[in-house]
Amino acid sequence: MEYVIETQDLTKVFGNFTAVDKLNIKIKQGEIFGFLGPNGAGKSTAIKMLTGILEPTAGGGKILGYDLRTDSERIKENIGYMSQKFSLYSDLTVLENLKFYAGIYNIPYKLRKKRIEELLSLAQLEGKEGLLVSHLSSGWKQRLALGCAIMARPSLLFLDEPTSGVSPTIRRLFFNIIQELSQAGTTILVTTHFMDEAERCHKIAFLKGGKLLADDTPARLKSQVLDGILVEVESPGINNIKKIEDLAYVKECTIHGALLHIVLANKGYISSLENDTGLKPVEITPSLEDVFLALSKGREEER
Repeated sequence: MEYVIETQDLTKVFGNFTAVDKLNIKIKQGEIFGFLGPNGAGKSTAIKMLTGILEPTAGGGKILGYDLRTDSERIKENIGYMSQKFSLYSDLTVLENLKFYAGIYNIPYKLRKKRIEELLSLAQLEGKEGLLVSHLSSGWKQRLALGCAIMARPSLLFLDEPTSGVSPTIRRLFFNIIQELSQAGTTILVTTHFMDEAERCHKIAFLKGGKLLADDTPARLKSQVLDGILVEVESPGINNIKKIEDLAYVKECTIHGALLHIVLANKGYISSLENDTGLKPVEITPSLEDVFLALSKGREEER
């Protein structure tokens, strides 16, 4: 099996609304694959089809060698899934939740203690076994939820915005755990709208309006998507931004807080921009946010 996940024109339509439009992706074993995009981009709907929860309207694919349309139950039996609203039992302790999910996943009794100890260590929950879930912070709850999702050691793990609503520090710790799982051979598909998380994925797919805009490694996307070189300047005000956009050698201009990111036709125009505007442009490496904005603009111009 070359790919753990492979789709062909996977599509989901609700009435007159197309939530996912002809999605084609291929994911190899051990990869961390990120679905990146704004709310409503189709990330969660795509995951629900890939996990067998939603039936595709059109297209299809294979998950762990199983057909999405005919083997959805087999798919569910062989994956781990953590939704945006993962259900922990608030009136049970950390340990009681883990024991409960060990039962759901039919972990043999003689292995349960060892498995639970492994998960407590991985999620850094040692010493918190007796705490009620209702008394845990959101960060601890997320780690416990992940522990429950991987109780059966699935070879494929789906995480739907697992770090939504937690602090940047907890998000980094959470992704450290994800990377450990990946290094051990687990394939992970994770949805996120955080660019720093996307940077830590092996490959990412940008989605917008249900459509796949691009699918590649973060490094290749940043090196290939922008047609020109990127500079940064302090924003000169709305009235002057239009003047910058009208310059013949400016290919794109986007606002980033108090700064402007400007794509120039080539490096030689840096001095031209300084002479024409009085600004002090500094060449920078494109971020994934720059990539997404460029891809989104290109898609809109195609319509």
